[in-house]
This record gives sequence, structure tokens and C-alpha cells, in this order.
Amino acid sequence: MNYSELVEGGASETQIQGFLAEGDQTAVTFRVPKNLKEAATETARLRGVSFSAFLRSCVINELTSGRR
Repeated sequence: MNYSELVEGGASETQIQGFLAEGDQTAVTFRVPKNLKEAATETARLRGVSFSAFLRSCVINELTSGRR
């Protein structure tokens, strides 16, 4: 099963979040402005999470609540 099948099948937001949080890890490289990266790093630190965890959370939130 993949993401689009879950969305088209009417899966709940919780089910989709669970699906997105599971699976093998993979490395991703992307370029962002330095100020954006520094702001995201600071925000993650203030929330008590790593930069990577913060980015994962942002993407998962966008793919679940942002899909409607």
C-alpha cells in the first residue's frame, strides 16, 4: 500500500500519519536559504527536538492535514 492508496481509500489522518512515520530511513539532500535553515534549527531546539525530527513532523503534518 502507498500514500495515494490511503488517501483515495479514505484512511483516517491517524492511519496516514502512522504509515508516513514507519519504514526504512533514507538520506535526503535539499538546498534552502541559510536563514530558513537557521530559523528551523532554532525552532526545533526550542521545541526540544532535533532538526530532522522537526522536518519530519512538518512534512507529515502537511501530508495529512494539508491534503483536504
